[in-house]
Order: sequence, then structure tokens, then C-alpha cells
Amino acid sequence: MLHPSYYELMEKINEENEIEDVPEITSRYSIVLATSKRARQLTDGAEPKVHINSPKLLSVAVEEFYDGVVHFVNEEEPAASEAPAEAAADKVLEEV
Repeated sequence: MLHPSYYELMEKINEENEIEDVPEITSRYSIVLATSKRARQLTDGAEPKVHINSPKLLSVAVEEFYDGVVHFVNEEEPAASEAPAEAAADKVLEEV
């Protein structure tokens, strides 16, 4: 089991982005996509931004988002015909 949970992670990310009163993350699926994408980046050689006692790259990715050292960035607005899940797949990561 991952700690923090995806629900805790979603709350933390949205808590940090209360400026616009619009939650940045609206589904657990978005969190899963973003953390798996970051874990793939780590697998491909990206340097971890946090140090934890776990060899699992997914755990490192989750902790990076939770600590706020990696953020979601929406490069472009999704097309009107795109489903929310497809729009979430367009989110990319930005390292702080």
C-alpha cells in the first residue's frame, strides 16, 4: 500500500492550489496517470527530487508530488470532444 494514499495526495495537491478555487485534480485516475508517468521518467534516468527509504520508483514519484517538488502542468487545453480521462493524460510534469 502506498503512503500517502491517492486520496490524501489528491487533497494535498488541491489544497496547495486553492488560489483559483478550482481543484487541479478531480479524479484518482489523474493521480495514477501522473505518478506513473513520473515513475517512468525516474526509470529512464531522471534524478529523484526526494530521498526515501524505498527502492520502488512509484513510491518515490508519489512522495515527490506529496512534498510539492513535482507539479502537474496542463500544456494545452483539451479539445471539447475529449473525455476527462483523455484530458488527464495530456497533463505533464514540471519539476520545481
